[in-house]
Amino acid sequence: MPRTRSLLDTPALQALLVQAGALLPCAALAAALDTFGHGLTLLQAALLQGALAASIGWKVGLARWWLPILLLFPLALLAGLALHLPPWLAAAAFLVLLGWYWSTYRTQVPYYPSNPAVWRAVLAELPQGRALRLIDIGSGLGGFTLHMAMARPESAVEGIELAPVPWLVSRLRAALSGSRARFLRGDYERLNFAEYDLVFAYLSPAAMPALWHKAQREMRRGSLLVSYEFEIPVVNGVKAIRTTEGGPLLYIRAI
Repeated sequence: MPRTRSLLDTPALQALLVQAGALLPCAALAAALDTFGHGLTLLQAALLQGALAASIGWKVGLARWWLPILLLFPLALLAGLALHLPPWLAAAAFLVLLGWYWSTYRTQVPYYPSNPAVWRAVLAELPQGRALRLIDIGSGLGGFTLHMAMARPESAVEGIELAPVPWLVSRLRAALSGSRARFLRGDYERLNFAEYDLVFAYLSPAAMPALWHKAQREMRRGSLLVSYEFEIPVVNGVKAIRTTEGGPLLYIRAI
C-alpha cells in the first residue's frame, strides 16, 4: 500500500522549516560574538543564515534547486528592507513567480528548457512513414512541441503545462506562428498515456519513479518514453544518447 503523503512531505514546508531551523544557531552565534564585542553586521548575519540553511537543505535531501533559494532568501529579505521597497512590489513579484512556477513546491518539477539538439535527437528515434501522436509533459514555453509539429506535420503534437504563464506563452507562440501544435493546461497525471506514441519528459529526479510507473501501466507496446537528463528508473532496455558534448544524456525506453 502506498504511503500517505503528509504535510511534512511538502518541499516548500521543508524549506521553510530548514530556514527557521538555521535561524536559532545563527542568532545564538551572533549573541555570543556580541558578548565578546565582535558582533555580526546584518549582511554577515544574512550570509551566515543563508549558508547554514543551504547546508541543512542539502543534508536533508531537498532538491538541488532549493539550495540557492535557501542561500539567497535572507539576502533578498535584507535587500528589500534596505531599499524600502513598497509592499505592492513584493506582492507583484509573488504573483509573477506564482504564475511561472505554480505548483512546483508540490510537483518538485521546476522550469527546465530543453534545446534543439535534444529535439533533433528525439526526431531521429521516431518511426517514419506514419502519423504519430506525441506529447511533451511539462512543455514550458513550447519549444519542443512547436519544433515537432513543424518537423512532423502529419502527426498530432501536444504539450501539457501546469503553470499558467508558460502555458499562455506557448499558446501565443503557436497562434503567432500558425503552428498546428496543441497546448493543454493541466497535470499530466490526468492524461492517458495509452493515447500517445511518444511521451517526452524533462522533469526532475523526484518525478521519475511515478512517471515510470504510469508509463508501465498505460503506454502501448511499441510506444516510446523519452526523458532528457533524468534517468528512467528501470534496469534494462534504456538507450542513452549524448546530444551535445559534455551535456546531459537523453534516455529512451521502448515500451
